[in-house]
Amino acid sequence: MSAPASYSVKAAQEGRRSFLDPRTKLALVLTLALFVLGGLGGERMEPLKTVLSALPFLLLLIEREWKRFLRGCLMLGIGYGLLYAMPYLPRAAGFFALMCGGILTRFVVTVVMGEYLVASTSVSEFISGMERLRMPAAVTIPMSVMFRLFPTIGAEWKSIRRAMGMRGISLGGNRAGEVLEYRMVPMITSSVRIGEELSASALTRGLGAPVKRTNICRIGFRAQDWILLLLCLAAFVFWILGLLGVGI
Repeated sequence: MSAPASYSVKAAQEGRRSFLDPRTKLALVLTLALFVLGGLGGERMEPLKTVLSALPFLLLLIEREWKRFLRGCLMLGIGYGLLYAMPYLPRAAGFFALMCGGILTRFVVTVVMGEYLVASTSVSEFISGMERLRMPAAVTIPMSVMFRLFPTIGAEWKSIRRAMGMRGISLGGNRAGEVLEYRMVPMITSSVRIGEELSASALTRGLGAPVKRTNICRIGFRAQDWILLLLCLAAFVFWILGLLGVGI
């Protein structure tokens, strides 16, 4: 079973190569999760964290993912706005603003990077990159299914929402109480069915075969990949030097 073209990334539809190698994207996701989301390295790493935080938005602009870029900027702006307004709010509201602002400023950057990874990487590119990393099939197959699962579920959710809107079932309507039943139940059922179909599709394409598969997609490290990989490596080096007490 082949997925519809609407579920493919733009680069695959246009027949062009992604700006970054999938292995570079995975390294960036890991680095952002540890240093930006996890706060590894503390305040000492703040200048480097600022550079890392700007990367997902720059990459979305390069890949022309305008909606994801604007949505990420909006959420990040709300987070920093809450942190800025926190000292001027009453104690309870200030604590709530601090909590929400801290969560948004940390989570949004990593989530945007994950969105970039999914939006700009085709399944073939991802599988090829994982095979070059010598990852076992037990890891590659579930992750490749997830790459197709999220866009497919997103399209299914939009279809269910349009169908329910035509029937007058919405949060603002007279039948708002039926939203959970008439939207979530079909969504759960569709998710189970989609997962089974995608798993069968992955196995049909030979992902579980004992022989080595071939790929026609083009991947490989280029200048931009080496620059970003060196940036990721620098973050870990600075962190290790900080643990050793070496000043920079």
